[in-house]
Amino acid sequence: MSDIRFETPATAEAAVALLAGATGTAKLLAGGTDLLIQMRGGMVEPALLVSVKNIAEMNMIATHAGEFRIGASMSCMALIENADFVAAWPGVIDAVKLIGSVQVKGRASVGGNVCNASPAADSVPALIAAGARAVIAGPDGRRELAVEQLGIGPGRNALARGEIVTSFILPRRPARSGDAYLRFTPRTEMDIAVVGVGVNITLDERGVCCAARVGLGAVAERALLVPEAAAALVGTAVDDAALARLAGAASAACRPIDDKRGTKAFRIKVAGVLARRAAEIAKQRALEAS
Repeated sequence: MSDIRFETPATAEAAVALLAGATGTAKLLAGGTDLLIQMRGGMVEPALLVSVKNIAEMNMIATHAGEFRIGASMSCMALIENADFVAAWPGVIDAVKLIGSVQVKGRASVGGNVCNASPAADSVPALIAAGARAVIAGPDGRRELAVEQLGIGPGRNALARGEIVTSFILPRRPARSGDAYLRFTPRTEMDIAVVGVGVNITLDERGVCCAARVGLGAVAERALLVPEAAAALVGTAVDDAALARLAGAASAACRPIDDKRGTKAFRIKVAGVLARRAAEIAKQRALEAS
């Protein structure tokens, strides 16, 4: 491995300038749980590493007018230990808890999990269901992008040269709302999702679903927002008939591949099953929040 230049900027704008001005391969270092493995395996050989651990806004959580802003480099474990966020978004926490071992979660970041653009990343369907937005800093200033638009293919994201995700914004949580994330893996711990499903619902005073979002992972080239699945729940009491329509819509949205962890047919079937189960958990959490 050749010599690597290592920088620790104090602001997002300084990090952007370093990445945009790099003459060789430049990589952002947040948790490093994927990048260091790639470097050790010779898959990437950066000339420049830009650590963002000294950038305050990327390593903190804040609330404003009911919204949560999560720093993109904040560790998964720090998020799991934030009682306010756990209470507001238990489905996102369901997903974050599944990102590797305790040791990995102590270092890994949600930003890295999202920006690595693995179709099977656990946090992404849950964040999609939550309606999360990514705040992006770049050479031309700042912009926001819905999380479902950030991944564009396996290992490919929508960030332009020099752009970085600084934080994620989760919207104000309405009353009588609940979310949940479920995945299927061959093993119970530290495995990659064969299918992952996030569901977020809001009930009105009568217990009727008035809003919903459904995210799917590991069933296409990127994580998906599935409006048809959400529409199956809106206007219903999230009863058996609605859940059956939800399952059908979730399965219909899948465009998976066959691989050693699961066949296309298996993934399509399991997506519907998990969508139904996640919706049932989300409904129960919404009722408990009433």
